[in-house]
Amino acid sequence: MKTTYGQFCPVAVASEIFAERWTPIILRELVHGSRRFNEIHRGAPRISRALLAHRLRALEAAGVITSTPRPAGKGRDYRLTESGREMGEIVVRLGQWGQRWTTRVARERLDAGLLVWDMHRRMALDKLPETRTVVRFDFRGVPVRQRHPKTYWMVIERPEVDVCVTDPGFEVDVYVDADLAVLSRVWLGDAPLAQALRAGSVKLTGNPRLARAFPSWLMLSTLAAVPRPAEQTQRRVA
Repeated sequence: MKTTYGQFCPVAVASEIFAERWTPIILRELVHGSRRFNEIHRGAPRISRALLAHRLRALEAAGVITSTPRPAGKGRDYRLTESGREMGEIVVRLGQWGQRWTTRVARERLDAGLLVWDMHRRMALDKLPETRTVVRFDFRGVPVRQRHPKTYWMVIERPEVDVCVTDPGFEVDVYVDADLAVLSRVWLGDAPLAQALRAGSVKLTGNPRLARAFPSWLMLSTLAAVPRPAEQTQRRVA
């Protein structure tokens, strides 16, 4: 039976929907444009597929999302309702609070798969090559306890950008060899990419022209511009 707070207070009732484990992460994926079950799962790989299906059904029952069958019966498309879009604003504000006040890049939170998945949604489409381009990411400093891959491929065919966890079979144009923690800090706006490149913690090789252009393709996290308290800023650059 679903646990409730046993209170009519709107905060309590809303929390019964929003504060379920994994629900804010599922909503984050929907806010960022994920529509298919597998896309949502890519952004939350540690949730079991059975639990994800259960959470999606619960959100639909609560009127937060709606789903429609995809053509030929291949799964369903999930979208936020008016109620869900309003709840999505809470997710954005929660992310802004986390960006401003928390220590995000800690060893136990490093996740190469999530980093690449986030980055593929923030590529400057107008600056990408017009021909198919493949970027290979090789990560160093991945926690031993993680069983996730250390290598990922980003296949760019404007306007589509896809992420692969196995070799897609195309020639690689740009190799990104990166310390996972450092590139995560770059992504969140804590350190400039140019500094990481100078230090050698991020290396770009491959086609010289495309490797030089890569920094211009990569936009940072949507939360990177959120200002941090001055004392936090001083501490992280010290």
